[in-house]
Amino acid sequence: MQGTPAGGMNSAACRLWHVALCRSHPFAHEPLNVCDVAMTGANLDPAAGAGASVPPGSSVLVTGASGYIGGRLVTVLLERGYRVRCLVRTPEKVRAAPWRDAVEIVQGDVGGDLSAAMDGVDAAFYLVHSIGSSPEWVEHDRAVAENFRRAAQDAGLRRIIYLGGLGDHSSDELSEHLASRQEVGAELAKGSVPVVELRAAVIIGSGSASFEMLRYLVEVLPAMVTPRWVDTKCQPVAVRDVLHYLAESLTAPVAGQVLDVGGPEVLTYRQMMAQYAEVAGLRRRLVVRVPLLTPGLSSRWVGLVTPIPPMLARPLIESLINDVVVTGEAAADAMPIEQLGYREAVALALGRSHSGDVPTSWAHAELGGRPPAEPQPTDPTWSGGTVKIDTRTRHVAASATEVFEVVCSIGGSKGWYTGDWLWSLRGLLDSLVGGVGMRRGRLHPQRLSVGDPLDFWRVEALAPDNLLRLRAEMRLPGDAWLQWQLESDGADDRADDGADDAAGGRGSGGVTVTQTARFHPRGLLGRVYWIAVAPFHRLIFPGILAGICADAERRHSLAPSSPPVPLVAGAATSPRPDSVQEEHR
Repeated sequence: MQGTPAGGMNSAACRLWHVALCRSHPFAHEPLNVCDVAMTGANLDPAAGAGASVPPGSSVLVTGASGYIGGRLVTVLLERGYRVRCLVRTPEKVRAAPWRDAVEIVQGDVGGDLSAAMDGVDAAFYLVHSIGSSPEWVEHDRAVAENFRRAAQDAGLRRIIYLGGLGDHSSDELSEHLASRQEVGAELAKGSVPVVELRAAVIIGSGSASFEMLRYLVEVLPAMVTPRWVDTKCQPVAVRDVLHYLAESLTAPVAGQVLDVGGPEVLTYRQMMAQYAEVAGLRRRLVVRVPLLTPGLSSRWVGLVTPIPPMLARPLIESLINDVVVTGEAAADAMPIEQLGYREAVALALGRSHSGDVPTSWAHAELGGRPPAEPQPTDPTWSGGTVKIDTRTRHVAASATEVFEVVCSIGGSKGWYTGDWLWSLRGLLDSLVGGVGMRRGRLHPQRLSVGDPLDFWRVEALAPDNLLRLRAEMRLPGDAWLQWQLESDGADDRADDGADDAAGGRGSGGVTVTQTARFHPRGLLGRVYWIAVAPFHRLIFPGILAGICADAERRHSLAPSSPPVPLVAGAATSPRPDSVQEEHR
């Protein structure tokens, strides 16, 4: 290939050759603004850009791995066969990430010493920005981008891939947020390492700040007063498509290019809110446009009805005055993919299947992977929509098998241990409004299988001696689940000797039972419903757990040849402090 080193050179020599070639390029030491990059199409000649491809098997650095895009991109890169190193300021933030043990974690900051983070790396993803973190955040972003550029050049990287913001750079009215994102791209492009700048519109997926703001506004407010930005044009793009463009940028012949990233539709924010309500099963929202609301007032208003931090909300709202549509070279043309439409992207973000099934993000909790549009462990706490949770934990002196048998016998003619008249009343009310009520009972008095009806629930997940999860099928302004999870204290629950075999395989060892009721409210009515039934939950949920534990201990005491069950140090049969939580995920 023209402009590439002769075969037989090792990777380190290739990188040194590439740096030398780049530094000899006429643009290498000249500052390039955004317009320069767009006009030249690269900060390298085409031959050198094409030679900077980073194939699978190469080592790539991901900054912002604890963030919304970075946390999802790591999974995509691993699936494509790349070796991934993550630069994070706080490693604890990625401890729960599903890819944690498959990557190398380096603690550090993009504004600090990056020599160790970039040692042996072939390409880097720049996915960080400090929007609204301080009054000087714009200057800070520019300075750290310069530091990153110099470190990448010294390390001999082949390519930098940067995710910025879409907006007309020729406009004098570009918001501070969008202008800063494009300044960062221009700063990165001043060096000798070829940069791929992807300028994205609003990204649709659970965890995206712009999407979360839209989600909360539509779900909480049946009617809203908005400023003129409600009719600003946008080209929303699914997070799945953004991840495709980012990963493809490693190998596609796009080095040095600025590419616009948008979805297949151009919509106003008013249309986006209306379509969101339809997909989410909400009533049509009334939107009244007024000319008086300033970005400052709007951000305070958003702060009242959403959990998004005001210092993040204000720059985002200020950016809504700008149309964000594809006007330059499109990433979709350079790296084709069958794009998702806005409605489909919203449905995936809500965790709904194409057939309109109830959300599956909770149902998939025991699986290893999740669609990128759904909530991820590394998402901020305010993302993913409001989730109401009632969690209660109790230790029981019985085996996991005995406890699970009791759990699987709940409901039907046996009842729910406490407040059976309340369950019956709830079933009657459900029947009156066309729901399934309590009349279905259960198919077998002791055994359950996935898909079985159980009063007004249905078995969604079942793992013997470990997990039972029920999904509510009564009429609700939201989606609800009730789950029990068992965790043995470390003693082997399997039979260890003949006596245990005679006892039906019931070994020794206590069990911790965690009972979780989870509710995803739909709209304002869903939130009001949870508040209204909370007093009944405080009566019913503790009684269910207490009844299960008492039954299991009784069953254990009556089991033939059953040895005493030792309690772990500090454990007791009384419940640990219950907790009622509210999460935004």
